[in-house]
Amino acid sequence: MAHIDGALHAESAGLRHAPPMVFVHPNPMDSASWLYQMAHFSTWFRCVAVDLPGYGRSPGATEGLTMTDLADACWEAVDEHATGQPAVLVGCSVGGAIVQHMAHRQPGRTGSVVISGCGWREEKDFVPGRVAAYQARGLDYRADYARQCFGAAFRTTPLAGWLVDLWTERNATADLDSILRMFAALGEPDPDWLARGLRSPVLVLSGSEDFTNGPARALAERIPDAEFVELAGAGHACQIEQPWAFDGEVLRFLRAHGHGHLPG
Repeated sequence: MAHIDGALHAESAGLRHAPPMVFVHPNPMDSASWLYQMAHFSTWFRCVAVDLPGYGRSPGATEGLTMTDLADACWEAVDEHATGQPAVLVGCSVGGAIVQHMAHRQPGRTGSVVISGCGWREEKDFVPGRVAAYQARGLDYRADYARQCFGAAFRTTPLAGWLVDLWTERNATADLDSILRMFAALGEPDPDWLARGLRSPVLVLSGSEDFTNGPARALAERIPDAEFVELAGAGHACQIEQPWAFDGEVLRFLRAHGHGHLPG
């Protein structure tokens, strides 16, 4: 795969012949940020949660990494773990940007798209600050960054602390240079066709305390016929703070768009 030192690692759950549901995680987490959704949606889907380069058990990335490279690598991981189609693509933050590219790269294999913690900005002014913090503190920055992804009420809970430990205990297999290369790819301006050209049904979810809430609304306005839903009190990683609310909205959305095998 271009600019990635091998195939991405992915975790899978559910029957192999079931329709695929693909999960792409945010910075600074890994595939475990979808642990609740993997347990829940594998009842009806073949769930595939990818580790992006430099995170979890995936290989590193080389200079020149692009969002297209990441999208293609995620599709390759789907091919290793699932056989059915079309797929439901679910992404948070950088994962939300990647699933948009995935939908463009293989529109015939894309059913519905769920985007959370992701927005549209004319200038991605948050990237230099994240890069500077990683350069100054190394992988130790992951802990503080992860806490910032939670809403104020959840941030101080024992569960939030446990989750932060879960990700940072994996720093031994993480790669700082790869993470910085992903930020370089993410920092490039989004082409106008990325959001405006999506033709699959799209749900945009955002926590009311998410620092991307405003840009998420702007993103939904750019996508033809996208639906926007705000989860009250949740932060950036709303799927792990409020899995009952996140999953409920996703199920409702998928039922409304022809997934007749779902309950309700």
